[in-house]
This record gives sequence, C-alpha cells and structure tokens, in this order.
Amino acid sequence: MHPAEPVDLLITPRWMIPVEPHAVTLEDHAVAVRNGRIVAVCPRAEAETRFAPTEREDLPDHVLIPGLVNLHTHAAMTLMRGIADDLPLMRWLQEAIWPAEAKHANAEFVRDGTLLAAIEMLRGGITCANDMYFYPDAAAEAFSQIGMRAVIGMTVIEFPTGYASDADDYLRKGLAARDRWRDEPLVRFAFAPHAPYTVSDISFEHIVQLAHELGCPVHMHLHETAQEIDDSIARYGQRPLARMERLGLLDTDFIAVHAVHLDLHEIETLAAHNCSIAHCPTSNMKLASGVAPAKAMLARGLRVGLGTDGAASNNRLDLFQEMRHAALLAKVTSGDAAAFDVHNALRSATLAGAEALRMDGEIGSIVTGKAADLVAVSLSSPECSPCFSPASHIVYVAGREHVTHVWVGGKPRIRDNILLWQHNTELLQRVRVWQTFLKESASSQ
Repeated sequence: MHPAEPVDLLITPRWMIPVEPHAVTLEDHAVAVRNGRIVAVCPRAEAETRFAPTEREDLPDHVLIPGLVNLHTHAAMTLMRGIADDLPLMRWLQEAIWPAEAKHANAEFVRDGTLLAAIEMLRGGITCANDMYFYPDAAAEAFSQIGMRAVIGMTVIEFPTGYASDADDYLRKGLAARDRWRDEPLVRFAFAPHAPYTVSDISFEHIVQLAHELGCPVHMHLHETAQEIDDSIARYGQRPLARMERLGLLDTDFIAVHAVHLDLHEIETLAAHNCSIAHCPTSNMKLASGVAPAKAMLARGLRVGLGTDGAASNNRLDLFQEMRHAALLAKVTSGDAAAFDVHNALRSATLAGAEALRMDGEIGSIVTGKAADLVAVSLSSPECSPCFSPASHIVYVAGREHVTHVWVGGKPRIRDNILLWQHNTELLQRVRVWQTFLKESASSQ
C-alpha cells in the first residue's frame, strides 16, 4: 500500500462545477492543491486515502466553482460610485466623470480606489480583473498587495490628463510600468486604448505594432452607443469596427468591450478574427446604451466573457449580477429561453474571460495543473433551499453574499466570509477623505 501523498490543501465541497468539461456538476468530489496548483480532482473517497493534507476545508453545503474573471472594469472608479447616476454615456463622461478625474485622479486616488474595488471583487468571488485606468503602477500595487490577479491596462487616449500628456506619453508610461512589474506573478499587462473616438489612427497603428511585438492583448470600448457609430460615419466615413479592421486591431488578441450595436456582418467579422467580447449588461442597461446581441455572438462562436465596467456606471462590481442579467437579457431580446443557459453564463464569467486574456492555461476552470483560483458558495440558507441544480442556483438564486471562501493560487483570501487582508479600517478612513474631496468638487461646479 502506497503512503498518502502530501498536499497543502484538500477541499471537499458537496458539489463542484469545474466548467471543464462543459455542463458537468460533480457531487462528493475533492480538489487537492499543492504549491498553489491543482494536483487532482477526484471522488472524495479516493482523496481521503490518496492524500495527506496539511490543511483541509470541508464544505458540506457548498458548491465549488472556479474564480470569476471580470473581463472589463475601471477599478479605481469605485471612489466615484454614485456621483453621476441616471445619465447617458456622453453626458455622464463629459459633465461628471472627466471633470472629477481631471481634479482628483492621481496615484494615491488609483491605489485607494483599486484596493476598495479589489476587496469588493474578492468578497464576490472575483479572483482576476482586467482593468483599464490611469496610473498602472498604483493599480498593480493595489492588486498585488491584496493578493488578487489582475491584467493592468496600458491606457491610451489622445488628450492630456494629470497622468500623461499625449498618446505617446501614455504608451511610454504604461510600458515602463509593465517592465517594473514583470516579476510579479499575479500581475499582467494589456494595451487599453480607450475608444475609437478618443484615439487616432496613428496611435492605433503604433499599438498594433507593439501588441504583436510583445504578445499583449488589446481591449477597448467599441460600439457602445448608437451615437458613437453615427459620429464615426460622419468623421471617418465608416463604422468604428470597420475602421478597427482596416487599422489591424482585430488581428491582435482583441477584446471588444460592450459591443452593443453590432449587425450580423460585424459579429461574423469579429468571429473570423478570433476576437473576444467583454459583455457588460448592467452598465449598458444603466447608461441606456442598449443590449448586446449575446445569442447571435454565441451562435457564431464568439468568445463572450463578462465584465462589470466601473462602479461609477454599474454601480456594483458583482459578476453574479452580470451572469443573471446576461442570461435574462439574452432570453428576452431573442425570444429564446435557452439563448444563454446557466452553464454558458458561468462559463462566460470564468473560462471565457480567461481565454480572452490568454490565461486559460492558468485559470478559468477546475482542472489538474491549473492555479487553484477557487470560490465556495454556500447554498445552506433558506433563500437557497431547496437546490435541485447547483448551476441554476449560481446564476438565478445565489448572490455574492453567499460566497464564503476564496482562494487565489491556493492561498486563502476569504475564509468563512471574512476577508483576510487586515487593513480595512485604514483604507475606509482614506475613502472618506476622497468622498469629501469629490463632494466638494461636485458642489463647486
């Protein structure tokens, strides 16, 4: 008889939804973790004899899922949650957000706002975020400090801000930050041109060249509003997507954020170029931008991940909400109740986002060899009872408040509903200071 194999952690949930293989729910299985990676997914009875864990977590009323991947957010904008509600996109940007950023956004603002966002995301089971904002060093510092994975956007925009003077300056500073954080395993970088209407052809061509040279994804707001398309036709004589195809953006690892106003030809164009979609249903509803054609995207094989957008336009960083909204909106807009089923919704919040970021070899599913980014959701409460289908409950019943445990790379970040990062009080004091500054700024306008 062979001696038991030592592992760092053995997790034994009642149910497990590994995402790979698709549409499978396992019962009475276990996950063994060593050195931050999954070394086995097997029946519990086998695990009990096969492994000698240093630590174990028995979760008799829980479903274990992969860590959620937030494919698009502006983490630092959490500090502006609720300052400009009930406005359409361009008024929201021009009248509220851009003036507030011009006055207050600096490295400290980004660090504190990103820490606040990371706490919210971890508590809701999000273990990886694809971020787009200024001061990438400060964002990387915050995510690294709290122990969460992040892809930091190297934002590019033509007009000056307190962070950079022009598009070339944004790129220089973003690339320098990427070099500084090269050895941090939780942090990666991507190019993040803001939008077709804020970036020039010359800058896009430069980004395409760099993306190919460095192997970095490119993510950008695209076809978010009807006005964006009308303005592009008036200015460039073509729709934004056609312009991006002409400039070569679609031949990078391209992530189209929002992608609300697409016709079938444009969906096929994105699919032909193996692009990804960051679907942000709640933000699109709140800003009255429209509803992305998710059923048609999936039918043509497009990779559809889910994003929260920023807390200033959502106002939550909550992928449970996004799963539910994505599924329901796809049904009601297509007239097909099966348009976006529960397993597709969970895949969009996990593996599809990882694939879009070219991180699916590391995260996105509970598979031997991958990093142990894992989330336990309790289904023991009255509002989650009875449970006939754990996958259905994850999308239609449970919420982020039912997340009890979160691991990133096998390390606990949430245990028994408690965040293990110990600096909440100090951070919340700084947040109150930022709130005062922002409130005074808004009242003086």
